[in-house]
Amino acid sequence: MAGGGGGGAAPAPKADELVPHPVKDQLPNVSYCITSPPPWPEAILLGFQHYLVMLGTTVIIPTALVPQMGGGNDEKARVIQTLLFVAGINTLLQSFFGTRLPAVIGGSYTFVAPTISIILAGRYNNIVEPHRKFLHIMRGTQGALIVASTLQIIVGLSGLWRNVTRFLSPLSAVPLVALSGFGLYELGFPAVAKCVEIGLPMIIILIVISQYIPHAIHAEKPVFDRFAVIFSVAIVWLYAYFLTIGGAYKHSPPKTQLHCRTDRSGLVGSAPWIRVPYPFQWEHQPLMLEKPFAMMAAAFVGVVESTGTFIAVSRYASATPLPPSVLSRGIGWQGIGILLDGLFGTASGSTVSVENAGLLALTRVGSRRVVQISAGFMIFFSILGKFGAVLLLFQHQYLQLCTVFFFAYVGSVGLSFLQFCNLNSFRTKFILGFSIFMGLSVPQYFNEYTSVAGYGPAHTNARWFNDIVNILFSSEPFVAGVVAFFLDNTLQRRNSAVRKDRGYHWWDKFRSFKTDTRSEEFYSLPFNLNKFFPSV
Repeated sequence: MAGGGGGGAAPAPKADELVPHPVKDQLPNVSYCITSPPPWPEAILLGFQHYLVMLGTTVIIPTALVPQMGGGNDEKARVIQTLLFVAGINTLLQSFFGTRLPAVIGGSYTFVAPTISIILAGRYNNIVEPHRKFLHIMRGTQGALIVASTLQIIVGLSGLWRNVTRFLSPLSAVPLVALSGFGLYELGFPAVAKCVEIGLPMIIILIVISQYIPHAIHAEKPVFDRFAVIFSVAIVWLYAYFLTIGGAYKHSPPKTQLHCRTDRSGLVGSAPWIRVPYPFQWEHQPLMLEKPFAMMAAAFVGVVESTGTFIAVSRYASATPLPPSVLSRGIGWQGIGILLDGLFGTASGSTVSVENAGLLALTRVGSRRVVQISAGFMIFFSILGKFGAVLLLFQHQYLQLCTVFFFAYVGSVGLSFLQFCNLNSFRTKFILGFSIFMGLSVPQYFNEYTSVAGYGPAHTNARWFNDIVNILFSSEPFVAGVVAFFLDNTLQRRNSAVRKDRGYHWWDKFRSFKTDTRSEEFYSLPFNLNKFFPSV
């Protein structure tokens, strides 16, 4: 009802002021963070989904390496079992004593190049019998991995990496984290294109199930988006199975059949019913030290790449930024993981799984318990070989198609750290653009040169030097991260305005473990071990 006096019209409501979105040091809208596990049935299913996702990398690395080493299906099945078993142990060690993040530790593509370098070493050319050649190359790989593991153990557990990463700002973290995901573009759509009639439907189904159906149905519980990988892989595998039994690939080239058919793994018949991997299991060949510098270069690249992925995992788990001491501790335990890789003989080192980091984003579940359950699945199915091999009928190509999603999620979380930076600063624009461009361009040059010439741009008489240079500069996140870190810490660093432009002040309270109370909740060691191993 109108009041008396003053008949003028009421003033128009004030328009909302246009303000930017607020900065968040923890990612909102995550359903379950590190310390809040979902109900047990849901946690077990989510853990199984993490296991399925890491199968892609677990299968593709031995599939690429073992035949070149001289091994057949039997050796390939045993290497896959061993890689799964050790990945389960390393994931548990990382979640209990490392960073304590929900990070899956699995086989790393970074170690493929030095392993191939060992395979091509001249000393193995005279070994004619394939199985004997496989054993000798495996022992050479084991020796190199054991030596390379010491680099990460020393750099991490000595606190050296803590002293480096305390100078990491949000600006220098952007290229590092972003290219930890985007830098794997060569493993994304090219994998889809190997069998495009299955790959494209897989991407479309995954998008529909995870992004459209949840908003169309309005279900009480998030089922489709949370378990989208299980639904998608099952549907696409059935589709590929019907194509296979229908004879669609009967007269296709062998390469097409390998990537498209559902009956080409050759692992079920080769896998034993029960087998527990153990250290030095590859018979009693003498342990050899082959290409140690190449493997140590890969281990150093792994330190940088894992730093980017750990930061991504902490973000998607809705944790606070990693204190440098916790990050350094995680790198040390990752080095212990590579030591186990060498002792057991996995043919490859290990690192944080980028695919599983992306899965945290897809499910919005960053629970530590879920990842520990997935580690249990890894160990269980690696021991019961036949059951694990039956699951591998899904084959790595169907699981690998999901990586387009997961790499994109990790890359995008790197870009999200720009919220802490001043994007109107020309200094910010230069560092950001130059580091990302060089991170993509330099490795592209090294990879193209190698594919044409058969050797890398560094081609001197000192093979150890060639290995180090060619491996270091073939990694996108390594190049981008190093360039951004150097420029950010040398260009006008002491200017107070620049300090704010680079977002350094936002992470000040996370430089030490004790300056933020939430560090205790997310990163403190279990069993009251912080008393004996305090974080600083």
